[in-house]
Amino acid sequence: MKHSETTGKPMEKRQETNLPEGAPLIIQDHYEIDYRHSYAQDSPFFVGLSQGRLLGSRCTGCQYMYATPRAHCMECGAPTTWEALPPTGRVHTFTVCYYGGESFLKETPFLLVLVEFDQVNTLFLSRLKGVPPEEIHIGLPIRPQFSDTPTYKVTDVWFEPLDRT
Repeated sequence: MKHSETTGKPMEKRQETNLPEGAPLIIQDHYEIDYRHSYAQDSPFFVGLSQGRLLGSRCTGCQYMYATPRAHCMECGAPTTWEALPPTGRVHTFTVCYYGGESFLKETPFLLVLVEFDQVNTLFLSRLKGVPPEEIHIGLPIRPQFSDTPTYKVTDVWFEPLDRT
């Protein structure tokens, strides 16, 4: 009988796996962690979500408008200021997600959209609810919806079709 090099105790016989060659090995582990972090310069964006507002960043130099938090302009390097995004947008593109990070696993499959706003130079990534995948189309008018119980996370906002909200 073999003995462990680290403990010196007898080792149990290893189990044989009947996994077909090239097939992925799938294991299940429990993982849990408490993680304390700061949103730092992006904090106003998450506070805005808790107040039912979507905030973007406008460049103080070239006036480029970002749909997401940005401290400095990627076009000219000038600092940005916070500015409310328009109250409605439209679907620029979309996909159905069958897997997601921990925050979204319970919602899979879900619709993920890039939202286009008038007068905003970049797109906003979010979930789309309230419409079956076969009814979504590019250009669909949508508006943000906000959680009644904010958690200060990206899950506090999602979009729904304009005619259903």
